[in-house]
Amino acid sequence: MSSDHASLAIGAVAEALDVEVVAASRVSGGDVAEAFRLELGDGRVVFAKTRAGAPSDFFDTEARGLRWLRQANALPVPSVVHVGSEPPLLVLEWIDEAHRRPQSDADFGRSLAALHAAGAPCFGREDRRTTGSRGLPNEPCATWPDFFATQRLLPLARLAADEQALPPATVAMLEAIAARLDGFGAEGEPPARLHGDLWAGNRIIDASGQSWLIDPAAHGGHREFDLAMMQLFGGWADDVFDAYDDIAPLADGWRDRVGLHQLAPLAVHAIKFGGGYVRATAETAQRYC
Repeated sequence: MSSDHASLAIGAVAEALDVEVVAASRVSGGDVAEAFRLELGDGRVVFAKTRAGAPSDFFDTEARGLRWLRQANALPVPSVVHVGSEPPLLVLEWIDEAHRRPQSDADFGRSLAALHAAGAPCFGREDRRTTGSRGLPNEPCATWPDFFATQRLLPLARLAADEQALPPATVAMLEAIAARLDGFGAEGEPPARLHGDLWAGNRIIDASGQSWLIDPAAHGGHREFDLAMMQLFGGWADDVFDAYDDIAPLADGWRDRVGLHQLAPLAVHAIKFGGGYVRATAETAQRYC
């Protein structure tokens, strides 16, 4: 981001909140945005992120997702301070990070079960907003097989074919799996309230040991999806999954379905980055064909 855009974004925060920004420092904000820690004249500290050239409503979906997760009162989620369009801007309360405590992982597992149990009105999103860096659709669906086929596997198969990101044989396997999702024992679950991109980097632990959720791709989905995403890149202790299962026992065979749910994020990464994700997508798909 240019220094001009950075100054514009910081000025927009000051104007929107009617307060002086007395200090600003860059922080990590993900792979699509520039982010800042801002100290305000009224004593508050906020997190702000922006993206040059993004559509004016770029951060609106994320803000809606954060508010929706926060409404469940299950896990702490930063409050949305401001969403701006000119420039595209999202301002959240600042969370000071610290190290996990002995109880942090088990507490997180129990709280994640409560978040999922808060439920969703449908698989997908009622507002039909797309999520993720590839803009995956979230049309409302009545069942998980319908959602995962029509809103995840088939769109990703088409995208991978169009961009020649996956070999034709892998694309064909994704399509074949999409046609038989009602045969894996996962079809009976009601829609859960999902974070939707729950890798370890989207969890912040504060000084009290509490876990906060950030950067969601929130939607109604199968609760096993969040758990599968957590296992894709690691960084989560067994205590998380044990505590979750104590509160909300998972259906028989859920561990055998981890790779099935991981097919969507694997395909996204293969399309974005290529490399080993291409092979991983193919090998995982082969297990379910």
